[in-house]
Amino acid sequence: MKILVACEESQATTTELLRLGHDAFSCDIEPCSGEHPERHLHGDVKQWLYDDWDMIIAHPPCTYLTNTGVCWLTGRNKKPERWKQLDEGAEFFKLFLDHPCEKIAIENPIMHKYAIERIGRKHDCLVQPYMFGHTERKATCFWLKGLPPLTETNNVKAEMDKLPKREQQRLHYLPPSADRAKLRSKTYPGIAKAMAEQWAGSGL
Repeated sequence: MKILVACEESQATTTELLRLGHDAFSCDIEPCSGEHPERHLHGDVKQWLYDDWDMIIAHPPCTYLTNTGVCWLTGRNKKPERWKQLDEGAEFFKLFLDHPCEKIAIENPIMHKYAIERIGRKHDCLVQPYMFGHTERKATCFWLKGLPPLTETNNVKAEMDKLPKREQQRLHYLPPSADRAKLRSKTYPGIAKAMAEQWAGSGL
């Protein structure tokens, strides 16, 4: 299958799809940091979004959509400019949600109610890294079209529960840095492998 993995510079998912024999490409405004730069479309995804794709897996930016950022929209901490940024983020998300491709998966964290109102519906599937072999928790949601919900492959929750909270939520406790947002957005290898195998299967 010809598959676009949008908003992915790490190529975590793209690499798994290539391993299975698919004609896969990552795409991002950032340069590729993965192992297949020849399979990276560097630039605005809109340039390639309406090519003839059999499947699209998208990881649009979540900064203004995620539930953890709702505090900036109302109350004493509110930042009026965030409403415009929310509208722009939701509009970009809907490029994928409303796309005519028959098989689509869009990944984001849990959204706040204002984001859900703008994109039109809640997620179809919620998974945790510990369901795929990683002793960590970080709720990951998927909006799906023509694809089934992911099923767990290696549940290590019991092992994770024995760890300190800072290790269970490692990404949440990352110290401030220029790369913090990029590190927090990377796809866990176990989830990337599950997406490739469960949604695409072998392309050979």
